[in-house]
Amino acid sequence: MQYKIPVQIENEDPIMLWLSLRQLMIIMVWFWIAYGIFKKMEQTLWWEIALIPTIFIVILTLVVALFKNSEMTFVPFVLSFIRYKLNLNQRIWKSWTDSYEPIDVGFIPEIENEKKENIDFQTKMDKIKEIHDKIEKI
Repeated sequence: MQYKIPVQIENEDPIMLWLSLRQLMIIMVWFWIAYGIFKKMEQTLWWEIALIPTIFIVILTLVVALFKNSEMTFVPFVLSFIRYKLNLNQRIWKSWTDSYEPIDVGFIPEIENEKKENIDFQTKMDKIKEIHDKIEKI
């Protein structure tokens, strides 16, 4: 039986006002935080002064929520940019390595110190035979 797999499975679907659920959640949470800061500062300061950090938070929230560059959202883009700058502006391709892993941001590969080891097939065959013997005993 064959199943048809959608090509764009990771694309976010717009829910409301051309915004995805992730974007809506970011905007709602940070607007609520900005409003709370505004109300708290308004009690002690004039509302015009309390509006300054609120506007800054709102603009930053909109940038983070709506940013998209080459199908990357804000956080993966920033992590990739940091990794690019830490690796001395070089993009080194390595087989079986995901380019956008957040854990690898500070990873600097050592190409010059890699050793080429010869594979000893006889020891591999001995280990396989040993495992096979243990399985047979079970």
